[in-house]
Amino acid sequence: MHYQGESWGYYMPTSSMPSDTMERVVKLASESAVVIFSLSSCCMCHAVKRLFCGMGVNPTVYELDQDLRGKEMERALMRLLGNSQAVPVVFIGGKLIGSMDRVMASHINGTLVPLLKEAGALWL
Repeated sequence: MHYQGESWGYYMPTSSMPSDTMERVVKLASESAVVIFSLSSCCMCHAVKRLFCGMGVNPTVYELDQDLRGKEMERALMRLLGNSQAVPVVFIGGKLIGSMDRVMASHINGTLVPLLKEAGALWL
């Protein structure tokens, strides 16, 4: 079931997902062309959501602070990234892109749009 979440794309409840947290993160990340794991109060999360929406991309957003198992998912994302900052984390076409710095670097160097097109998130 999809819930339209403000202007960010879709908010999807995750209460019925597999029990293994890492499996769950990988499964959620592969279900849409662009997936953002976020915290609703995080300014960098807000900025990355605005970036994609401004490009005409409709990402699926998982607000970890609104999920009962969000802390577990945040820890799994930290393990994937190999650092202490877990959000925002962006997946495009099921592939881990990374946090805000990696997304912005890809945008600046011109590799973000081709990734989005390849994933089917942009048609221009």
